[in-house]
Amino acid sequence: MFGKEPVWSLAAALTVALIVNACQPRGEDAADRSSTSEPWTIENAQVDASDGIRILVLHDMEGLAGQDDPRTFDFGNEEYELGRDLLVGDVNAVIDGLFAGGATEVHVVDGHGSGNPDPDIPPDRLDERAEQVVRDEWFDAYVDLVEPGAYDAVAVVAMHAKTGSGGFASHTYTLGMDFILNGKSITETEFVALSWGRADVPLIFASGDDRLANDLRDMTWIEYVTVKEATSANTAIPRPLEEARADMRAGAQRAVENLRQAKVMKITTPVTATLRVVPPASLEIMEGFPGVDYADNSVTFEAADLAEAYDGLGAIIGVATRAYASVLGEVIRAHPDAAGISEAFSEALVARWFDVESGRWQPEESPPPPPRKYYGF
Repeated sequence: MFGKEPVWSLAAALTVALIVNACQPRGEDAADRSSTSEPWTIENAQVDASDGIRILVLHDMEGLAGQDDPRTFDFGNEEYELGRDLLVGDVNAVIDGLFAGGATEVHVVDGHGSGNPDPDIPPDRLDERAEQVVRDEWFDAYVDLVEPGAYDAVAVVAMHAKTGSGGFASHTYTLGMDFILNGKSITETEFVALSWGRADVPLIFASGDDRLANDLRDMTWIEYVTVKEATSANTAIPRPLEEARADMRAGAQRAVENLRQAKVMKITTPVTATLRVVPPASLEIMEGFPGVDYADNSVTFEAADLAEAYDGLGAIIGVATRAYASVLGEVIRAHPDAAGISEAFSEALVARWFDVESGRWQPEESPPPPPRKYYGF
C-alpha cells in the first residue's frame, strides 16, 4: 500500500484520544506480557477442499518484477503505464500457477492505491479465469474481505519490505510508518496474514524484493519469489523478467499443491500496538497527550484484538501525516515568491477566524461524488 495517506486534521487527534482511551494505555502487565509471549501463534491450516479451492490474490505495486523506477507505481506519471504492464504480467503468471496447482476459483483485489480511480489491472487484461473484487462502496482490502469460508488461501503479489528495511520503496501502510504488534515490527504482508488468520485462512505465496524476503524469513511455509535486489529505496536490480515470472508461476503452483502444509498466523490478544514513525511523519505533537504512551516518536496503546489495533493505528497515522506539511513548507520557502505566499496564508487564516467569530463563514458543501466502482485501495 502506498497512496493511502489520511487527511491531515485536528479531528484525527481527537479520534486518537477516543480510541486509545477506549483501548486503555499500556501498563506494566501489558509490557510484561508482550516481552514474554510470542507476538502471534502459528497453527496448522485446516483446509477443506471438498468443494474446490478458492484463493484471493491481493496485489501491491512496489514489488513488481522488472521494476526499478518508483514512478511506475504512482498514477499520474507517464511511467505508470509501464507499471500496469508489469503488474498484469506478474498477477497473470501467479493466477496461471494457482490454477495449475489445483485452484478452482481465483479472485483479485487491489491492495495498492495508486490514485487511479480505475483498477490498476485493466479488467480486459486480467486472466479470464480470474475475477476482480468489485464493490459499490469503498472498502479496506486488508480487513473488510475477511470472512470465514470465503477463501481457502491468500496469495500476495508485488509486495514491499517494511519501514527501515532498506528495500525498494520500503514502507508500512504509507510513508514513514512502522507498525509494531506485541513488540514485533511487521510488514504489510504479515498484516495480511494476521488479518486472514482471524478467519483461519493461510497466506501461501508472496513476491517482492530481497529485503522483503528477509523480513518474511520466519514464514517458512510460504512460497516466496524474489524478483529483484533492492539497492536503495528508489533503485533496484531486477532479475530477468521471464525468469522471475516463470518462478512466480511455479511457486504459485507449489503453494496450492502444498496447501495442506500451510500455516495460519493468529495475533496474541490483547494486542500491544505501537506506531513508530520516521520523517516525513512525526508524532512529537502527541508528547504529553492524555491517555497516550509516547516515547521517541512512537505511540503505544493496548487493543482487545487486531481490528481494534488497526483502527487505533489508522487514527494515529492521521496525526503523524500532519507533519508531511513540513515538506510543503520547505518547498514554499524555496519558492521565489515565498514571502508573498506566506503573507497571503496569514491573511487568509486571520480572515477565516474573523468570519467564523462573526457568523459569516459556512463550510463549503462538497458535491456528492459520482457513482463509481471500487476495486480495493
